Amino acid sequence: MSKVKYYYDSETLSYKKIERRKRRTFKFISLFLIAAALFGFLFVFIGGHYFESPKEKALKRELSNLELQFDLLNKKMEEAETVLANIEDRDNAIYRLYFEANPIPEEQRKAGFGGVNRYKKLDGYDNSELIISSSQRIDKLLKRIVVQSKSLDEIAVLAEEKEKLLLAIPAIQPVSNEDLTRMASGYGMRSDPFTKLRKMHWGMDFTSPRGTPVYASGDGKIERADSNSAGYGNHIRIDHGYGYVSLYAHLFKYNVQKNQRVKRGDLIGFVGSTGRSEAPHLHYEIFKDGERINPINFYYGSLSPEEFNKLLERASLENQSLD
Repeated sequence: MSKVKYYYDSETLSYKKIERRKRRTFKFISLFLIAAALFGFLFVFIGGHYFESPKEKALKRELSNLELQFDLLNKKMEEAETVLANIEDRDNAIYRLYFEANPIPEEQRKAGFGGVNRYKKLDGYDNSELIISSSQRIDKLLKRIVVQSKSLDEIAVLAEEKEKLLLAIPAIQPVSNEDLTRMASGYGMRSDPFTKLRKMHWGMDFTSPRGTPVYASGDGKIERADSNSAGYGNHIRIDHGYGYVSLYAHLFKYNVQKNQRVKRGDLIGFVGSTGRSEAPHLHYEIFKDGERINPINFYYGSLSPEEFNKLLERASLENQSLD
């Protein structure tokens, strides 16, 4: 049973019963429901843009963090590209030039990727352009690194070969200056000690006492150590590889045997006067690809500039050879 309510009437100075009209009550309820529905609509479709849920806030923070990470990634890629470009420049201008290798063309280093669209799966997102651009830069950077890595592998092989070549080239005087009496004759036209006629002298004659040590002028393998070549007497030939062969003639005796490996500076024999020789001395020749060449150009490994100039001066004199 609903409660009965009264109000005080000041005119009649009495309490009167409040009569509730159903129509008025229905009106109030209708207005309340319409207002509530309108408020709900405004909250859902308009208020949502001003009032974020915790999940929306978390997603926005995550998106902002990802954008920051992309910016940092792009800055790191710029730094990596700068460093790599510097290495590429040095690779072309120094390393490959020194080892006589052709520089790698710029278009080969920075070539893109042909064929199908590698980044199709990244389309359709709000930040697709940023993601695709970053992916392309990373892929190109990785490809340049691979090209540079292969180039450095090639340079390492060339460096190893260059080191072997430098060790193999006959680059020291076969008789030390301490044991040398004089440089008797050089490469060129000389007077023959037996016929007294001018003829080509294909090597250099180092005058030293019998038994003076003779040293290998470069790394290599003993090709011959015998007396089976006319005029040379006891002699040694060293195959240095790369087309170089050195010859040591008129020896007193050997300190090596055929097919033995020797290093530059190893003792290989002793000065003598065997074969077609007028006095104890070492006759020294160098061959390149089967052709005799002047040994005067191959002493950079043992002589100072002053010593070399003196040797050059003596070798240029058209005197008499000793063989």
